[in-house]
Amino acid sequence: MSISHFAPSSIDISTLADIWAIVPASGIGSRMQSEQPKQYLPLQNKRLIDITLGKLLALKYVKGVVLALAKEDNYWKQGELYQHPRIHIVDGGKERSDSVFNALHYTKTHLVCDTPVWALVHDAARPCVSEDRIHALVSHCLDSQHGGILAVPASDTIKRVSNKVKIQHTEDRNTLWLAHTPQLFPLDALYQALHYCEQNNIPVTDEASALEHVGETVSVITDRPDNIKVTVPEHLAWAEFILSTQKKS
Repeated sequence: MSISHFAPSSIDISTLADIWAIVPASGIGSRMQSEQPKQYLPLQNKRLIDITLGKLLALKYVKGVVLALAKEDNYWKQGELYQHPRIHIVDGGKERSDSVFNALHYTKTHLVCDTPVWALVHDAARPCVSEDRIHALVSHCLDSQHGGILAVPASDTIKRVSNKVKIQHTEDRNTLWLAHTPQLFPLDALYQALHYCEQNNIPVTDEASALEHVGETVSVITDRPDNIKVTVPEHLAWAEFILSTQKKS
């Protein structure tokens, strides 16, 4: 895995590739202690998922969004983006990787693409992602022709612990990065990597890990620390503050 501090360029991305955003959103977010899935919780007078999707739809070089929802999802139809012409709905799976795979399969079989196709996978629960960092990721990947992820270097001291929560040793944080999304890969490469992992019972924690298992090159592009994933109730207030700050800047 290589590291890049790539800055956005002035290239017209839309002429180089078809980019489809893939958003797995079939989880229930049990750690949020809420009756409804976390992606539908209110945030700045909207729903969290609508803010996230709005940022992806605002990218002119993104052809559209393939959104993986739980079959029993009764919340999506209640939002402002229901029936948006650039959002395609597919059934989510048991695991995140299953949802992503279903979305990739739909893109391959239902959406007409005239140029090389890339999949931009993003967490529904990351509404604070910045456009400039997405552009840096996309520019780097299309220039290098291999996948990449947004990530931040570990700043805290990292401890490896035993099952009994006793410290075993301290990791070298200089080589450790915290993976964020979006993560961008050639669609076919990601599709095949996820299929390989599924066939071989290999756990997949994010899309990059699937590519790692099949020996593909994946770059790390430096992200902003405020691209947080809303996971616990306290994160909602944090996300509210970040989004308010972004609007002012």
